[in-house]
Amino acid sequence: MNLKNGRKQIGISAAAVVAGVGCLFLLNVFGVPSGPAGRPTGGQAVAASGELDAKVTAFLERSRGRWYDMNVPEQDGRLLYDLVIKGGYKRALEIGTSTGLSGTYIAWALSKTGGKLITVEIDPGRHGEAMANFKEAGLSGWIDARLADAHELVPALEGPFDFVFIDADKEWYVEYAKAVIPKLAPGGCIAAHNVSGGTGGGGRRWGRQPGTGEYYDYMAGLSEFETTIRGRQTAVSYKKK
Repeated sequence: MNLKNGRKQIGISAAAVVAGVGCLFLLNVFGVPSGPAGRPTGGQAVAASGELDAKVTAFLERSRGRWYDMNVPEQDGRLLYDLVIKGGYKRALEIGTSTGLSGTYIAWALSKTGGKLITVEIDPGRHGEAMANFKEAGLSGWIDARLADAHELVPALEGPFDFVFIDADKEWYVEYAKAVIPKLAPGGCIAAHNVSGGTGGGGRRWGRQPGTGEYYDYMAGLSEFETTIRGRQTAVSYKKK
């Protein structure tokens, strides 16, 4: 994603997924008993998860080609999904919502880990479009979308967080990192978009956009973090336990 102050497709056939969960959905409609204290039974949980997967997949299929407004590429959305699932993260923060593609992947993963996403966007138009997209994808229940200036809101958020995705104004990346690191749980992850690695060293700037090179150097210099470049343009930093 290019500059925005957040202060931003998937190959599985929706029809195939829907067919696979259709019988489970019918069981829910006709009143399968709940577990203790009204909680869903194992079968109901599987049905609900499968139904949501089908809805999100269908949404992403319908939305192909419309994510032009400073959103991440599809492969980077999948990377975010995988990071959340692998880490079992539950308390996520996204700085720079844009119109919601990255947030969709993050929240989709959080629906499986039992977590929730706070996402911040400064532009009212993008914020409104993202809210509509989250609703269409069936993920609104896992997302707290804030219309705010991330320069002001992010330092004020209490945390703790275990997953943070930064994809807003690049020259402020280091300041965002400084604001969230004290609130990041041990073992937590910060992913930052549009940050590229290279083969050089000795002070060479690694980012392609102003501010991203400084961000990489800053994170790589922190002894409590392990930072690598994943894919073509995402810096992934894990806080040591």
